[in-house]
Amino acid sequence: MRFDIVSDTHGHLSDELLKELQGADLIVHAGDLCSSSDLRTLERIAPVQMCLGNNDWGNDYGPSIQRLTRFYAEGLRWQICHYRERLDLVTCDVAICGHTHRPCFERDSRTGTYIMNPGSPTFPRTGDGPTMGRIHAKGGKVLMAEIIRLNKRR
Repeated sequence: MRFDIVSDTHGHLSDELLKELQGADLIVHAGDLCSSSDLRTLERIAPVQMCLGNNDWGNDYGPSIQRLTRFYAEGLRWQICHYRERLDLVTCDVAICGHTHRPCFERDSRTGTYIMNPGSPTFPRTGDGPTMGRIHAKGGKVLMAEIIRLNKRR
């Protein structure tokens, strides 16, 4: 199963991002979506699991979208929170965060939890430019994870 990971889109979904998301089985958004119409656009591509970011308002998305989201998919316990420091790495297998606009992927040495911040496809804060993440998982195992650079023609 292919999980495409985004965060900090801030009301702008670029054509390149939307093209890269095509074929995702599930889109995970780690907050600061900032647009209910963008949520509907993402939901036309694939089901979406998301959390609220510091620039999101719950009434824009409905009561089911909270500051911390937990779900179970492909045999893994997932957790999404805009702020990394609020993730509970003991109770999940995959933890997704955002806020910093800086991409990273690592495995926690204490818990074994995979942690990803996909960066931002809209307002990147590194020399990598716009980014998103992708995780392939099957049967309770993460098979592959990567940070994808958008605007590769630069």
